[in-house]
Amino acid sequence: MKKVAIATDSNSGITQAEARKMGIRVLPMPFYINEELFFEDVTLTQEEFYRRLAEDADISTSQPSPGDVTDLWDQLLESYDEVVYIPMSSGLSASCQTALMLAGDYRGKVFVADNQRISITQRQSVLDALEMAQAGMDAQAILDMLIRERLESSIYITVDTLKYLKKGGRVTAAGAAIGTVLNIKPVLTIQGAKLDAFAKARGWKTAKKIMLDAMERDITQRFAGQEVHLAAAYTCTDEEAQEWKGELAARFPGYEIHMDRLSLSVACHIGAGSMAVGCSRVVRR
Repeated sequence: MKKVAIATDSNSGITQAEARKMGIRVLPMPFYINEELFFEDVTLTQEEFYRRLAEDADISTSQPSPGDVTDLWDQLLESYDEVVYIPMSSGLSASCQTALMLAGDYRGKVFVADNQRISITQRQSVLDALEMAQAGMDAQAILDMLIRERLESSIYITVDTLKYLKKGGRVTAAGAAIGTVLNIKPVLTIQGAKLDAFAKARGWKTAKKIMLDAMERDITQRFAGQEVHLAAAYTCTDEEAQEWKGELAARFPGYEIHMDRLSLSVACHIGAGSMAVGCSRVVRR
């Protein structure tokens, strides 16, 4: 039986400490803050990121260098026969395409899964892959399963401020100004490859209801008769996050709800104060 290593990037929300406990590797995503290079959860903490964001520092995302990617794979192949690497969705970053290109030099030892996920649903893909590897499946079989399941998930996010959507060109300056005055909270969705608009709400109460209703439709209609994993994510305060988790638990009793901070690549584009909920279909081998 081949030994298969599982690796991902920090967009999964899996910290370096968690990765060590899980027996996987997490490639930290690079960020530039006022032109200085940082790496998520290595030289850049969540607290430092939000502090610099509040200071209006110039923050931009980047992709891991090819050398950092191949160094990780080379290290893993010293102890494993094959590697399954699960980067963030190709629809949200060029890093996945770069990894796919680099894997071509590894003669069937590195398998890159472009399974169109990020944050809490990407994390679930990692957990699924790890379970499959521990069950004795080889890298090709794991990849095939991840690709089969890549669109069987969804995420809904409510944004507290329009500032960063305006900065990224997703909202015009005039639209952002009007939205701020009217207390508009955009609800965004990630269904597969891209981050898209889903709805507009007046205030947090309405925004949360929209997300809860959308998730209920997914569970009862889209995934009717199937089991799903339910998870939540946030860039708001820990206290607000726990309140949100409580609302989810009340609406969806019986689910074990995992909660993570949103990965910084997402947070960079939506800012602090956001909340999200996501689900992914339970993989049946």
